[in-house]
Amino acid sequence: MSVVRTRFAPSPTGYLHVGGARTALFNWLYARHTGGTFILRIEDTDAARSTEQSLQAIFDALRWLEIDWDEGPYYQSRRLDIYNDHIDRLAASGHAYYCTCTPEQIEAMREKARAAGAKPRYDGTCREKQLGPSPHAVVRFRAPSTGTTLIDDVVKGKIVFANDELDDFVLRRTDGMPTYNFAAVVDDVTMNITTIIRGDDHVMNTPKQILLYQALNHPLPVFGHVPMVLGNDRTRLSKRHGATSVTAYRDMGLLPEALINFLARLGWSYGDQEFFTRSELIEKFDLDRVGKSAGIFDPVKLSALNADHIQASTPQYLAAHLKPFLHAQGWTADNDDYLHHAIATLQPRSKTLQEMALQAHFYFSAEISLDEQAAQKFLTQGILDPLRHLKAQLAELPSFGEKDLEGVFVRLMEKFSLKLGKIAQPVRVALTGTTVSPGIFEIMAVLGKQRVLSRLEKAIDYIERR
Repeated sequence: MSVVRTRFAPSPTGYLHVGGARTALFNWLYARHTGGTFILRIEDTDAARSTEQSLQAIFDALRWLEIDWDEGPYYQSRRLDIYNDHIDRLAASGHAYYCTCTPEQIEAMREKARAAGAKPRYDGTCREKQLGPSPHAVVRFRAPSTGTTLIDDVVKGKIVFANDELDDFVLRRTDGMPTYNFAAVVDDVTMNITTIIRGDDHVMNTPKQILLYQALNHPLPVFGHVPMVLGNDRTRLSKRHGATSVTAYRDMGLLPEALINFLARLGWSYGDQEFFTRSELIEKFDLDRVGKSAGIFDPVKLSALNADHIQASTPQYLAAHLKPFLHAQGWTADNDDYLHHAIATLQPRSKTLQEMALQAHFYFSAEISLDEQAAQKFLTQGILDPLRHLKAQLAELPSFGEKDLEGVFVRLMEKFSLKLGKIAQPVRVALTGTTVSPGIFEIMAVLGKQRVLSRLEKAIDYIERR
């Protein structure tokens, strides 16, 4: 069996959307699962719509998802000599011919066919003229007018197309640029692509491509057309269903591991398992498990899966992804050990990195602001003496671990006949400014003695000034 070679071939005419990312992922996973090669190819022959900004957006999305490529990126715009060479070969073998019909003439042909109740198509006017190259000539493929073309699809099964449904499609336009179907086949042939995994919106292109493979006397690759990604209402995924850009989900605070997991499950399954690590996906992914039904993009499920991945990750892994969100709030996080300990307390209650960054405010703000309603309720005269005593006891602690802190609180509760909630909540407000946070002993241990004492002192001053 030959070594598997897959490819992802985006057009740089916009951001990398969810459907494209899933296509890239399936090709990448299959290459990694089989020990094969994954190739990145940029289909940029549409010069009017291709932009450097879009190209960088695609690169950024793939790198964030950690979908790495073994070869490329190859640019179609830099391969025109290769396409022209194959045009010459097809023309010499009689599989292609030059056509000088004008757009107006072609439209007239189509109108005539429509009027006769036939399929609008090119009627082959130039097919037997044996024209040569000229500035206004396109090159057309001499498609068979009888017989059938079979797609033996590993996902959808066998699909048969009648050849008389195809017209003599264009291979090269008058501007010298190759058309999509021709360039894609030449690239796949010259790059020895063995497996093509793509969305089933490409099924209608495949008969043309198979005919080109046969004309070039090249073995057919394995085709796998995966079902489309739909919204919850089972219509084609669009902005009304939520963000469709991969980088938009990055900016919302999703982990790449979570989005990878979610995308893999859009049309592929492994029993009832929902949560997968990247290594598990590589180990288990196979085309036999790609289903025929459309994948449903459920933002609620994605959010829940992201929370699961946050909880399953190490603070060290999360730190690099969290830092941009902290910096966006104007906070520095240069002390990695402090950051890792802070993250560990926030993981269980964070669905996104954005949420985690906002919840981390009291760890990184030089000055915390007291929520006035919380302060009025909990920082009262009745708690003043316990807070003063707590501050004094904490100042004498030789170590500031959670067990040490718990011991101080137990003795304080006994001395003042208080339940934990009666003292913990005022302390929480003093340390965080709010009534919601991770466990009180956890956050005190992370904040450290000096921050805790300083904030308790300010809370005491607040009460004394009331």
